[in-house]
Formats: sequence, structure tokens, C-alpha cells
Amino acid sequence: MTPLSSIAMSAYTDLVRLLKDDALSGVEGKPTLKERGDKAYWYAARRVGTEMRFVYIGEDSAETRARIDRIEELRATAKDRQAERSRLVRLLRAEGMTPTDRATGSILSAMAAAGTFRLGGTIVGTNAFRLFEGELGIRLPLGGMANTGDIDIAQFEKLSVALQDQVDPSLAETFSALKFDPLPALDQGRTWRWAQGGSGQLVEFLTPAFGDETIRDLPALGVNAQGLNYLNFLIAEPIYAAAVYRSGILVQVPRPERYAIHKLIIADRRRDGSGSLKSAKDREQAGFLIEAMAEDRPDELSHAYATALEVGPRWREHIGNTLKRMPETKVMLDSLDA
Repeated sequence: MTPLSSIAMSAYTDLVRLLKDDALSGVEGKPTLKERGDKAYWYAARRVGTEMRFVYIGEDSAETRARIDRIEELRATAKDRQAERSRLVRLLRAEGMTPTDRATGSILSAMAAAGTFRLGGTIVGTNAFRLFEGELGIRLPLGGMANTGDIDIAQFEKLSVALQDQVDPSLAETFSALKFDPLPALDQGRTWRWAQGGSGQLVEFLTPAFGDETIRDLPALGVNAQGLNYLNFLIAEPIYAAAVYRSGILVQVPRPERYAIHKLIIADRRRDGSGSLKSAKDREQAGFLIEAMAEDRPDELSHAYATALEVGPRWREHIGNTLKRMPETKVMLDSLDA
């Protein structure tokens, strides 16, 4: 594994911070805290005609409150941040960090502008794997395990309902402008996949299921989504990441340790059998991340592994079946608590 330079790591951290600042400074309205159940969320409230519009900012946290306290300063320095972000992206490219390709970057940029990631949308699948480079400080392999034409976006259904805010413009409009067409589904009138003619790009929406893997509604994103079991583990407590494209795009991805353990589960669960190409790719990605994190972040990896094993026998069975095919990876995981 080739580590990124300390210069690249510092630049990446600065880029994520500046993108977070911009995400708040671009929202107009008075910051307002709303409680929903046992959680609290910040919104920007402003009057539109005779109604109040509440635009979601983020879940209540010390970091969010600190940014809100500086909101006027952040708005005043937006132009300076734009120039600095562009400089940091140039620096990251020069330091060898893998940029996001044009086709993927244009889609992520449009979805970010509409509010997809602000509203809890989380990139999963190989595009998330590719975005772990800056978070982990290592160069990712350029081979098959990092290749994809798909962009998979996941969101919790309960969060999508609770936020009471929605992307603007709609993702249907966004995809239409990018020459994407909705793909027909078994449930007529319910769309959870879009394909771009010519490029082969595919965007899919997913949501955690707890039993029946049916099509669900994600009102915050204005789309339907395919329910998938085990997905709740993957997208719990997601993190922000920066896509190296233009002056940077702020997106949300799973925690790398959860991604790695989730891949152990999915590799065994593939309907076309554990010997398939997709399962092999799952194992490659899991093995790569586990090797990287066993050295640099053993506590986080150990906690994710233990959490998954504690869920139940089916989870342990899937993980165990995959690790039988990955003896070196199993040794690494078993040695974390030694």
C-alpha cells in the first residue's frame, strides 16, 4: 500500500472543512433547531410568500453549532474559500490523489447542488470505496476492485420522512438535464434507477430493509428506493468526504470500517453465488480496507466487526462463510483484540 504524502493529507482535510463551511454559508435563512423524537436537527427558516420554508442544515452537534455561530463570517468569506478550494484540488492532483472522473463528477455535483447529500443521501458501493483514499491516507488500487459505472445512493426511510425537506430541483429534473432516463420497474410508477444513454452510467437508490426487500419511498429525495437487508449497518453514522472534481464536491459516504465488514456479509449473500465476479470484488475491497485499517485504525475496525457479529446468527454465518475464503483477512480480524 502506498501512503499519501503528509501534504496531501493536510490538503484533503482542509478541503473537507472548507466544503462543510460552504454547505452552511450557502443556505439562506435564520438557523432554527427542531426536535424530532430523541434527536434534534438544524434548519434555516425563511419566509417564502405567506409560508415559512425550512431548509435542512444538519443534525445537532457541537461542530454544527460552531459553524452556525460563525455563519455571517462564513457568508462574507465565500469567494475566498472558492479560490482556496480550487488551489487544494490542484495540489491533491499534483500529489497523486485519484480525481473523480468527469462523468461521475458531473452527476455527483448536480446531486449535491440539489441537496442530496445535505439531506442524508449516502454514496455506497464502489464509488464510496474510491472516495476512501483521502479519509484513509492511502492510494487506492486502479484495478478491477475500484472500477464501476454505477452510482448507488442510500438513505434511511425514517430519516427521509422526519426531515420534512426535499431536494430542489427534483432529482427527476436533475437526471433529465443530464440525459438520464428512468428504468422501468416491476412496480409501475415507482422509479429507483436511472440510466444515462451512451455513457453506461447508472444511478440507483437504496434504503435499509428489515425483512421484505420491497420498493420504498424516500420523500426527502423525491424518489423510490430498493429495500435491502443489512444496509442499515453500512450507512449508520456516515462521514463526509470530498470528491476531487473541479473545486471539490462535499458528499457523504459510509465509515470505511463498516463498509469493509458489510462487504464480508454481501460477498456471501450474492444471489448468483459466492464464486461470482461481484463477490470476488466484494472480498477484494474488504480485504484491502481491513489490511489498511488493521494497521492504522484497529479500534474502529474491531468495534465494527464485533458489532456485526453481535447482531445475530445469520450475520455471523455470512461473515464466517466469506472469511473461510479469506484466511489471511480472518487472521487480521481475529488478532485485533489479541
